[in-house]
Amino acid sequence: MNRTNWRKLKDKYMYLILVGTALSILSILTGIICFVLYSGWSALSWDFIFEPPRDNMTSGGIWSPLVGTFQLIVVSIIAVIPVGVLTGLYFSEYAGKGLFPKILRLAVRSLSGVPSVVFGLFGLSLFVIFLGFGSCLFSAGLTLACLTLPLVVTASEQAFRAVPKDYRDASYALGATKLQTLVKVVFPSAASTIITGIILSIGRVAGETAPIIFTGAAFYTSKTGGLFNEVMALPYHIYILATAGTNIEQTRPIQYGAVAVLLALVLGISSVGVWMRVRMKRR
Repeated sequence: MNRTNWRKLKDKYMYLILVGTALSILSILTGIICFVLYSGWSALSWDFIFEPPRDNMTSGGIWSPLVGTFQLIVVSIIAVIPVGVLTGLYFSEYAGKGLFPKILRLAVRSLSGVPSVVFGLFGLSLFVIFLGFGSCLFSAGLTLACLTLPLVVTASEQAFRAVPKDYRDASYALGATKLQTLVKVVFPSAASTIITGIILSIGRVAGETAPIIFTGAAFYTSKTGGLFNEVMALPYHIYILATAGTNIEQTRPIQYGAVAVLLALVLGISSVGVWMRVRMKRR
């Protein structure tokens, strides 16, 4: 067998391996989703979504935890977007190759590997105790913002670096300043990739439990508004139902129904992000 045929055979086997791996992952994910839907289908209804929990979580719906999850997403994203995007812009356009930018990059990369429970303890020490915000939505949202900051910074930096240098040179040749080039050329070109990073961070925020346990999650509260009130969240609500409920087996359909809604929420947000990215790329 000559070298050309061997290379074609190797490429064919590599293609089959990659396709098989992708199909295996897709099958596992499909199986998990089908299992969750099968286990929680009896609980799913409009009343389940729009009613608050009742009778020590053994009946009612998930409206309060669902609203709390949206509130946490909004607070964390509002906090992380300006800091994360501007930090990525600094790394890409201004940092250079000095010692300080290298240390800062290393710190940001290292944060992405820190367990989420450590962020929860950090939020407890800084936002709840030191700054005096107390256990509330604001503290929990800021803690989740810290958790997702490395992802947004990395995605933003890579997005800005991916913008061709010719775009900048053409803008400078037309007489634009550096600020005008960044605002009118670099930012629009990098927006689709930045949005992808933000959407991934939203998915992580929606599913995190450990950080909010220490900083703002409540077992039960009837209040669904106010930055300085405790908040119910869907991941923590599921955790409570599965581990600390008084009738765990009785509430099993409610648990899987809540998991199904959480999966639908994350997938829906991700789908919107993909649609926005494709549309912005076309523009």
